[in-house]
Amino acid sequence: MKSDLPKVVFEVGGRAMVCAVVDACRAAGVGRIIVVVGHRQELVREALKGFDVEYAVQDQQLGTGHAVLCAEKTFGTPAGDALVLCGDGPLIRAATVRTLVDRHRETHAAATLATAMIEDPTGYGRIVRDANGRFVAIVEHKNCTTEQLKVREVNPSYYCFAAPELFAALHEVKRNPLSGEYYITDVPELLLKAGKRVEVIEAVPPEDILSINTPEELARVDAIYRARAGGKAVHA
Repeated sequence: MKSDLPKVVFEVGGRAMVCAVVDACRAAGVGRIIVVVGHRQELVREALKGFDVEYAVQDQQLGTGHAVLCAEKTFGTPAGDALVLCGDGPLIRAATVRTLVDRHRETHAAATLATAMIEDPTGYGRIVRDANGRFVAIVEHKNCTTEQLKVREVNPSYYCFAAPELFAALHEVKRNPLSGEYYITDVPELLLKAGKRVEVIEAVPPEDILSINTPEELARVDAIYRARAGGKAVHA
């Protein structure tokens, strides 16, 4: 975005994009919302002023797995289910969150991933399934084989976990040798190898996972968001 601002505070629909994610979670019936903040966290806190959220601080930017692990103390004694979502996906729908949680609970899974089927999956982690359609792994684009590159089902980072399983597995995640970071994407595969149930449901509309990495992409998402809201800006 050619800016020092946290991406989640850029405006979509007249307010910080993270507000739309919080709203979708609330509309889906989520009880507690913990926002993991780090770089220039005061801007995120200001953007969410008036929202009923809690905070956890990630002092070092050590990846998505590390970010979620930073919320462990705030979360408290692991019990129930925990959603893990990104703050920079303002087109998220409450209906998608409910679908994800419903599948997770119906199947008594340790982890459930909501995926998207898109025409051009370049850059996205691919969902690898076995011959029976069961989850095998998330493979990052740069690590895909020739066959895996043909897979159009991608991981848009919509997760629901049994909280005890999530935090236990996060402590087992190894630092990536190339990036030095810890990835949440390693958790489902770790759970699967431990004999736990991992579910996958294709539930995320392709439009909802549009990237926001440039001003042009931000403008496109803003236009879609406003169209859904009847052309109006949304205010908390």
